[in-house]
Amino acid sequence: MQPQSHPDEPRSHIDASRRRRDVEPVLMDTAEVAAMLNMSTSWVYREASKLGLKGYKLGRGRNAKVLYKRAEIFKWLEQQKIQ
Repeated sequence: MQPQSHPDEPRSHIDASRRRRDVEPVLMDTAEVAAMLNMSTSWVYREASKLGLKGYKLGRGRNAKVLYKRAEIFKWLEQQKIQ
């Protein structure tokens, strides 16, 4: 079933917005990494750099966010596999 569109809205606009939602994010915040690894956020902050997971700090001060590349997290996780 096709979504209902406004008669004045061009069809290409609807298709573009649908494609945007299908794009997987490149970066994950600390809470997402912690949830994926089943660890606490404090563990991620403390251990990530020791494990070779490089964070990208966006912002300054208390409002700064540390983001991690999703591909790097999956690559590191794959390296942890027991043979």
